[in-house]
Amino acid sequence: MGKQRVLSGVQPTGNLHLGNYLGAIRNWVEIQDQYENFFCVVDLHAITVPHNPATLAADTYKIAALYLACGIDLSHSSIFVQSHVSAHSELTWLLNCITPLNWLQDMIQFKEKAVKQGENVGVGLLDYPVLMAADILLYQADKVPVGEDQKQHLELTRDIVNRFNHQFAKKAPVLKLPDPLIRKEGARVMSLTDGTRKMSKSDPSELSRINVLDSPEEITKKIKRCKTDLVRGLTFDDSERPECHNLLTLYTLLAGKTKEEVAVECADMGWGQFKPLLTETAINALKPIQEKYQEVMADKGYLESVLRDGREKAETIANQTLMQVKAALGFSVPL
Repeated sequence: MGKQRVLSGVQPTGNLHLGNYLGAIRNWVEIQDQYENFFCVVDLHAITVPHNPATLAADTYKIAALYLACGIDLSHSSIFVQSHVSAHSELTWLLNCITPLNWLQDMIQFKEKAVKQGENVGVGLLDYPVLMAADILLYQADKVPVGEDQKQHLELTRDIVNRFNHQFAKKAPVLKLPDPLIRKEGARVMSLTDGTRKMSKSDPSELSRINVLDSPEEITKKIKRCKTDLVRGLTFDDSERPECHNLLTLYTLLAGKTKEEVAVECADMGWGQFKPLLTETAINALKPIQEKYQEVMADKGYLESVLRDGREKAETIANQTLMQVKAALGFSVPL
C-alpha cells in the first residue's frame, strides 16, 4: 500500500498572513512525510472576486516561493499552479452539469461574500465550491487539510462524489470520497482588530493581520495597536474576551508551547508585558521563513523548475482522472 494522497492550496491574493500559515501551511509541513502531497496555488479561485490582473502572476509565484520557504519538502510534495493544469477547468464544467443549483446557493461563504459584492457578484463566486471539488477529485485525494470555514465545501465535494458515482459509475466508483484533515489549535486564527472575525486578506485594514513577510517594524506596530481589554491576567476560552484568547493562541503556536504552559506563564501578565513578548516571538518565528523566501525568489530558474516539475506530475494524475470521468459520462474518445 502506498501513502495516502493529500491535496490543498492557497489563493494568490497578496501576501500570506498568519492565519494562512498557522491554520494551513504549517500543518501541511508537519504531516507531509506521512502522505503523497499536491499543493497548488489556486489562481483560478482568485478571480472569483475582483482582482488585479497586473499582479496576479507575480502574486502566484510569491505564494509558490512561500510554500518552499515555509518548509514544503519536494521529496514528499509537488507544488504547481492550478491554472497550468487545464483539467481543473474542464472537470469543473463536467461537475457543474450534475451539481444541483440549490446546493451551491446554500453555501455560507457564497451568501456572505455575495452580500459584499451586491449586484456585481459573478457566477464564479457561486461556482467556487465546484471548482474546489474538481481540484480535490482530480487527484483522487484521500485527505484534504481544511479550516472550519471550508468544511462545508468539502462536504459538498463528498455529495458530488456520491451523486456522480451513483448516476454514472455504479459498477465501480470513479471518484474517491475525500476526508477532512482539520487542525484543532490554530485552525481559525482571528483578526487582530476583532477577535470574533477570522483573520482575512479581504479585510480592508492591514492592522487586522500579520503577514508572513511583514518587517519587524510592521509586526511591532500591528501588535502594539491590536485590540485588547482592560482586564489584568490573561486567560484562554473566555467568551467575554475573544481577543485575549486569540492572542494567547497566536503566542502558543508561534512559541511552540502547549496551551497549559502558556496559561500558567501568562496568568498574571498585563498587556504591557505580553505584547512585547508576542512581538518578539512573532519576529523570531517568521525570520527564517523570510530569509528562505528571499533566497528562493532570487533564483527564478529554480522556482520555475519546481513549478514545471509539479505541473508535469499533477497533469499525469489529473488527466487520467478526467479521462475516466468523461468515459463514465459517455463522451467519445478524441481521434
